[in-house]
Amino acid sequence: MSAFFFYYFAAVVILSSILAITFKSPVHCGLALLAMLLHVAGFFVLLHAEFLAAVQVIVYAGAILVLYLFVVMLLNIKTDERYLHHRFAIVTFLVIGICGEIILLLMKTPFAGQTGEATVKKISEVGNTRAIGITLFNDFLLPFEMIAVFLLGAIIGAVVLAKTSVQKGS
Repeated sequence: MSAFFFYYFAAVVILSSILAITFKSPVHCGLALLAMLLHVAGFFVLLHAEFLAAVQVIVYAGAILVLYLFVVMLLNIKTDERYLHHRFAIVTFLVIGICGEIILLLMKTPFAGQTGEATVKKISEVGNTRAIGITLFNDFLLPFEMIAVFLLGAIIGAVVLAKTSVQKGS
């Protein structure tokens, strides 16, 4: 039964990804992107990574897509009709080429069959979310803290830019 869901999710992800880059309307592109992101979350559920599926839905399908739609609404993007009739053929060619390269890389990877320290038995003992937390705060604490500092700087910069633009506007 899981093979059926895998092939369903794979087909929808591929189809909606192609549609997201071939649709003329930015809103339709956003809806195709939403379908793709939700089905990628389905892949995480199949892999018993429920925490990652929830993060996928909340962060990507929720926050990033809302940000995308706000930008589309604020910019009022007009499409250029001259280039759209060639788009589907070019995208199809690129998708076939990229899939071929991915298959070639997967067949020649030196990492095939290597496993890490976190086996299925260890993860099922402590739970999926706890295993991610243990790995994140033991092995990747410094990069995690560095990203937190960079995000704090980005937030402060956005507030300063927004404040100066509001003051110039009034």
